[in-house]
Amino acid sequence: MTDQTDSAAPDTIVLVHGLWMTPRSWRGWKERFEAKGFTVLTPGYPGFEIEVEGLRENPDIIANLTVPETVDHIAAQIEALPKPPIIMGHSFGGTLTQLLLARGLGAAAVVVDSAPTEGVRMTPLSQAKSLFPALKNPANIHRAVAFTPEEFHYAFANTLSREDSDAAWEEFAIAAPGNWIWAYGLIANFKPGHQETWVDYARDRAPLLFIGGEKDHIMPPSVNRSNAKHYAKSPALTEYVEFPGRSHWICAEPGWEEVADHALEWALAHANRSAALGASVE
Repeated sequence: MTDQTDSAAPDTIVLVHGLWMTPRSWRGWKERFEAKGFTVLTPGYPGFEIEVEGLRENPDIIANLTVPETVDHIAAQIEALPKPPIIMGHSFGGTLTQLLLARGLGAAAVVVDSAPTEGVRMTPLSQAKSLFPALKNPANIHRAVAFTPEEFHYAFANTLSREDSDAAWEEFAIAAPGNWIWAYGLIANFKPGHQETWVDYARDRAPLLFIGGEKDHIMPPSVNRSNAKHYAKSPALTEYVEFPGRSHWICAEPGWEEVADHALEWALAHANRSAALGASVE
């Protein structure tokens, strides 16, 4: 690990949650990183100041969100820090993390089972099946869309027993803005011009690690590998690693500690690393 006495070393970690989740989903990682001496921020999306139960009762808050206001909201908290933090994002939080890096934020970043940025055209069958509950009705563009326990088990927690998956759904799951799923999961790659999840893949930025889960249905490894390879022309460091037997619930399923430790060790080893060392996607 990086010597924490080094004044240039990051001392803060920002954890960005994904869709169908809130900052609560980072509870284990937050406690683990804080125990190692880091300040850990888990910013919610705008309006997510209330808890899971409140968001279930009032999903309109979620339905009306936009990606730019969400990125601006998180970026403002990062910009207020005394020095660049490590940024980690899960699922759509991985997309947001890539957008934050594109703004020049962060000392290093890790995206876990990341949703893709614009231009990644890989759509495996399991991903299409996972997103079908939101895409089956065009009216969902204007709604917040929730997974049933059965849908959650397939999309998020397929490596867990149904009983454990249902318990996770009950404690953590909320609805997601249907517009985001339609706009960025289906339409973005077919509309002319750059959309809100576009990044300049050739641009220099902080080092970035993609972590994929072998058994992930909603954001399979092929999606993450493709996203990582899009950065091939960037002078910045880009790497990909895959954890066997892990689902989209990789940040909380049994063995999540190994993933969290790998993410932190990689970020500390590469934070503020010169982009001249180049990209490496295996």
